[in-house]
Amino acid sequence: MNILVVEDQALVRNAIAALLSLEPGLEVVGQVEDGQQALEFLARNTPDIVLSDIEMPNVTGLELAQEIQKQYPKVKVVIMTTFSRSGYIRRAMESNVKGFILKEAPSDYLINALKKVSVGQKVIDPELAMNALDDNDPLSDKERKALKLAGEGLKTKQIAEALYLSEGTVRNYLSDAIAKLNATNRIDAARIARQKGWL
Repeated sequence: MNILVVEDQALVRNAIAALLSLEPGLEVVGQVEDGQQALEFLARNTPDIVLSDIEMPNVTGLELAQEIQKQYPKVKVVIMTTFSRSGYIRRAMESNVKGFILKEAPSDYLINALKKVSVGQKVIDPELAMNALDDNDPLSDKERKALKLAGEGLKTKQIAEALYLSEGTVRNYLSDAIAKLNATNRIDAARIARQKGWL
């Protein structure tokens, strides 16, 4: 079973790769530091499984999972995270992610999860899955994108340019998001959405 490890922290990435390489039947065929590099790797190679962190610069683990689902449907994705945010899990499941593993899980759990995924099973902690189903994300895709950029400190004009929208449309998306999340302003709304794992 060939695995690509995607993790922005070099020490963690190297440790995971070393751990997996010790297991008979598992071979780490690549290590990259973000989703963008993973997509470049996938353009040249086809691993069986992509084991990816969730929060990374450039292209996140969830964005990577969505692209893999579109471009490489045979490649299975397993997400690792330190966060048990319900929004992450829900979006991961919608992106056809086969496994969702907390980084604090024992190494045996990770290895067994990869083996299960390789034979077509899904591995998502039942409690995390239930949390995800109980916590609906009220934001539309466009509201989420506008809010993410607002949370990074961009002004309305900059958000409009980045998303190819008018400033009025961006203001509408942001005010709708603020109302849906009962937030006081766009920064507060971005903070709430991020805590929930919706951004």
